[in-house]
Amino acid sequence: MAARTWVRVCDASFQTTMLSHWVRDRRRGPRLPMALAIEMMSARNADHLGLNDRGRILLGQRADINVFDADRVAPLAPRIVYDLPAGGRRMMQKSQGMMATLVAGQTVVRDGTLTEARPGRWVAGAGVR
Repeated sequence: MAARTWVRVCDASFQTTMLSHWVRDRRRGPRLPMALAIEMMSARNADHLGLNDRGRILLGQRADINVFDADRVAPLAPRIVYDLPAGGRRMMQKSQGMMATLVAGQTVVRDGTLTEARPGRWVAGAGVR
């Protein structure tokens, strides 16, 4: 009997791969401009989901912001962790170069460590019930 090969995909690195490979490190073909990549990952997604109070840094917006070091940002290797109920497993993929995550203007992650701030809430886009 042939050995089974399991393929797992972890899309948690989408943003760091966009910034590190497609914006900074790509050598064959043109690179994406940083401003375009950030707009694609923020304003375009917010607009598509009907989240009109986010996706841009403007007065009156929600201020959900990721702060990163453009020279260091990169995905790290994915790994399997067993932290779900009954020892269930899931894939975890961390990154480097991400300095902070702000939600509604409050820092919820600083240098990879969660803070006590929890300003977030569940949201649904336009037309989602």
